[in-house]
Amino acid sequence: MRNIVNFNSKWCFTKENSEAPVTLPAAWEEVTIPHCWNAVDGQDGNNDYWRGTAWYAKSFLKSELPQAERYYVEFRGTNSSADVYLNGKHLGHHDGGYSTWRVDLTEAMAEENIISVAVDNAANEHVYPQMADFTFYGGMYRNVNLICVPESHFDLDFFGSPGLMVTPEIVEADANVTIEAFVTNAKEGQTLRYTIFSRCGCKKFEAESAETKATIQIPNVHLWNGRKDPYLYNATVELIENGEVIDSVSTRFGCRTFKIDPENGFILNGEEYPLRGVSRHQDRWGVGNALLPEHHEEDIDLICEVGCTTIRLAHYQHDQYFYDLCDERGLVIWAEIPYISKHMPTGRENTISQMKELIAQNYNHPSIVVWGLSNEISIGGSTEDLLENHRILNDLCHEWDKTRLTTIAAVSMCKMDDPYLQIPDVVSYNHYFGWYGGETSMNGPWFDKFHATHPNIPIGCSEYGCEALNWHTSDPVQGDYTEEYQAYYHEELIKQLFSRKYMWATHVWNMFDFGADARNEGGENGQNHKGLMTFDRKYKKDSFYAYKAWLSDEPFVHLCGKRYVDRVEDVTKVTVYSNLPEVELFVNGESLGKKTAEDHFFYFDVPNVGTSKLTAVAGECTDESTINKVDVFNESYRLVEQGAILNWFDIDAPEGRLSLNDKMGDVLATFRGKLVFASLMKKIMGGGKKGEKKKVAGFELSADMMSMMNGFTVLRLLTMIGGFMDVKFTKEELLNLNKKLNRIKKKSK
Repeated sequence: MRNIVNFNSKWCFTKENSEAPVTLPAAWEEVTIPHCWNAVDGQDGNNDYWRGTAWYAKSFLKSELPQAERYYVEFRGTNSSADVYLNGKHLGHHDGGYSTWRVDLTEAMAEENIISVAVDNAANEHVYPQMADFTFYGGMYRNVNLICVPESHFDLDFFGSPGLMVTPEIVEADANVTIEAFVTNAKEGQTLRYTIFSRCGCKKFEAESAETKATIQIPNVHLWNGRKDPYLYNATVELIENGEVIDSVSTRFGCRTFKIDPENGFILNGEEYPLRGVSRHQDRWGVGNALLPEHHEEDIDLICEVGCTTIRLAHYQHDQYFYDLCDERGLVIWAEIPYISKHMPTGRENTISQMKELIAQNYNHPSIVVWGLSNEISIGGSTEDLLENHRILNDLCHEWDKTRLTTIAAVSMCKMDDPYLQIPDVVSYNHYFGWYGGETSMNGPWFDKFHATHPNIPIGCSEYGCEALNWHTSDPVQGDYTEEYQAYYHEELIKQLFSRKYMWATHVWNMFDFGADARNEGGENGQNHKGLMTFDRKYKKDSFYAYKAWLSDEPFVHLCGKRYVDRVEDVTKVTVYSNLPEVELFVNGESLGKKTAEDHFFYFDVPNVGTSKLTAVAGECTDESTINKVDVFNESYRLVEQGAILNWFDIDAPEGRLSLNDKMGDVLATFRGKLVFASLMKKIMGGGKKGEKKKVAGFELSADMMSMMNGFTVLRLLTMIGGFMDVKFTKEELLNLNKKLNRIKKKSK
């Protein structure tokens, strides 16, 4: 029978090695898997985390293993390329940092063995991802197992698959469940026994055959029905020889139907089931990608607390344990490969192999409904090679899986008539109107325009969000990184996106802050802070509760601004979120009255005198906070950019005159402002050929892009362009530009 031995303990690790050891090196560091070597330097900014080839080695005795005829080592995740050696002999290579892969050790195994693995996360031009807004952590960061099997066994060589595929077909009240098994080295006379168990084990459906495929009917099938009722069955296939079971594999599965309709959105088991949720990266503060089961469990609990019905698992294959949790909890999943940002003509084969692994390893999960082909890959335009790559992937998905659809996450600048959008079954866009320029009000109308232009293409929003840290203000503005602006932004986006029934799915970017070592912004380097929660999962930002108010059925009330205590204004605005219809606010025990709000957002004007204890009451739920009247703004609430040449509060901004703190749209609304901008563009673009289309960070300077840029302040735009292009502005240049703008009167609105 099959035996699986956990192989996580007593590995040795080093970054200082060039070849496979034949004895266990005494000088190497002892580590336990999961292990990640960028858990610290991959989260501290400056894009200087160590990337290269590191080595792992472990000794073991064959006599201490279960007796078997074949031995496979299984890696659940090694980022991003790896080579396996046994006793100095090279046995296998794998490209792709997020999937399961296996190597047969049998022929090279001796009594005493040294297994070594060279893991490489260095930059290259053939393994995805190579350009993206997250850290490419190196390491053997998921479980390692030794799988011991007889000569005849369920397949272990096919793209890391579990060795069986389960395909339910719903026919009225019943389900016809086809189970296909894959056997290696099958012998004449062997048979297969197929069994389906209900969750409680009280119902059992069985068939026995020499064929590797069987169909079993489940009468009056219990459907997998999302968060409402995520019912799972278990399928087991046993390989029988001379009446004895010599190998077996099993998987859980769910029976459900779904449809994505361009007018009515997502439909589960014949009923409309709006997909409203979040995206998730798999890393943790101080841990990197080396997550433990309790980390995954905490994440799923928090996502369910918000009330989400869907998760986009970005931007790569996640741990099998997390997909299992999604099955159990009823989350509808978008699963994708890391074909992201930068199309590499030399990377086509890697996109194909990663997609094959994604489907082969995850086919049986009822939570997954779409395979994601790519993310923002058209950032530099759609070439014919890029389009062909997508057609190949799309055809592959439909060939390997007849039951699911394909999708993409397109970047904002991807035009609505781009042929790239015609390839997958459904489309989503990553839009940040209201954060990276533009206004929050642009989001809903943009989707209306797309829907009118392509009424037969289901459209969703795969990313939207803005960054927030522990900065605070009573006058939030785009780009200030305050918790208050993030809350305002999400209030607006919730009202716009959730009211559009035709949108097949919406995914907040992101559920949690995550590591992005190339980022140096917001006052805390090395992270993307768009999460509804902090990187360490210890603080739920106010925006977390905005979604909980709309999506969760668990009664609650939340007072916003708990970290914003000191306030200078005599009357301050206080926001309360609740999924209950009425909220009453008390200040030092005295009621300010009751309010109702259909949008779940309750706003109170609160007298700010001395120290005030606030108490919000909704039904039987209460929440408390404190505010304190101060004469001078508390500077600890104000962002000071680390390493910034100029901060916004250092800029002269005379009333009625333009400055670097004004939005580009306000500057371009004046004739003299256009002249200043034209001279500025000469420095940014560095000349160029006549008639040549200008680009910034791969984006063509189109009318759509200019419309987005109108929402940036001049200072923020120049700071961001400096990060994307080889163009730097000195403090003197910026102050000189500010003086020019100060001479120009603002256009009255």
